[in-house]
Amino acid sequence: PFDNSAVDGYAVRHGDLDPDGDTRLVIAGRLTAGARADMTLGHEQAIRIFTGAAMPAGADTVFMQEDVTVEGNSVIVPKGLKPGSNRRLAGEDVPKGRVVLPAGTVLEAQHIALLAALGITETTVRRRLKVAIFSTGDEVVEPGAARGGAAIYDANRYLLSALLEHLGVVVTDLGILADEPNELARALAKAAAWHDLVITSGGVSTGEADHVRGAVEKIGSLVFWRVAIKPGRPVAMGVIRAALRKDYSANSGAAFCGLPGNPVAVFVTFVRVVKPLLLQLGGARPQTLMPLPVRSAFAYKKKKDRREYVRVALRRGADGEVEAVKHPQDGAGILTSLTETDGLLEFPENVTAIEPGDRVGFLSYAALMG
Repeated sequence: PFDNSAVDGYAVRHGDLDPDGDTRLVIAGRLTAGARADMTLGHEQAIRIFTGAAMPAGADTVFMQEDVTVEGNSVIVPKGLKPGSNRRLAGEDVPKGRVVLPAGTVLEAQHIALLAALGITETTVRRRLKVAIFSTGDEVVEPGAARGGAAIYDANRYLLSALLEHLGVVVTDLGILADEPNELARALAKAAAWHDLVITSGGVSTGEADHVRGAVEKIGSLVFWRVAIKPGRPVAMGVIRAALRKDYSANSGAAFCGLPGNPVAVFVTFVRVVKPLLLQLGGARPQTLMPLPVRSAFAYKKKKDRREYVRVALRRGADGEVEAVKHPQDGAGILTSLTETDGLLEFPENVTAIEPGDRVGFLSYAALMG
């Protein structure tokens, strides 16, 4: 809100300086940060000033203390400093009337700091989204529970819960649902009454035991089912009606996302399908991810008209160039392919082959999840 010094040093009037040599100025006062700025700089005078202190009237330039020589009550300053050096102008960060946080901004630490710096103690925000998550499948059991020979521990709910909490969402974990169509429909409708979004994993493919799609169509509708991506093709999105309740504060329905059963496909469809939906539901502006160009260290072939995501680790090549190394196992059930890599390469629909040395677009996990 006021002109102030960016350094510890001496505030001067630039017009008093000798352009061809050193200038001796009388030290006429001392200003510390927070002191009243009612001091006026006289002709051929300097004011001892500290970082953050308000500039005295008449001063326009500050010499750093290490660049000057002090002799008694005088300071000798060298030639060559430009007018306005080391002075921070009022409003240079936020000019009066400027919008600093447009509607739809997802508040991070830096935004909170800016509000505080402007003296703003309250701002209007959206409430946190409420999301219910289920896993489906007779073969899925809770980690730590007794596991039969044909059962697997449920990783997907824990993956989804961590991803959602990272985005500031209120998560309700509703456990594991059996492959029974009517029970699936009842559980989904009940969850829709109290949540903005319901997410399931598993049961959305085309197998005889995949009942999630049918359950959703019984109590709502699908907007789409199956997308030309790999991994994650059977992903579905729709709207489900809520179970009727006496409490009229309950929702009439909720958005629905049905994710595949394999955990890597769950991750990919979450960051590329569910996350944009969450931003939209929460009132946030769309996020544009900018893939970073890196060099491919491997050859790869893919189908045309399908977008593919390949898990890679980054390394330095012999020439110092950053290059992407494909994980040796690329199955959608290989969780270590996420823990042992740094991010995804996104191959668009029109690409059919990648050769070593080609430029490819890298998306870090931090960018995808943030």
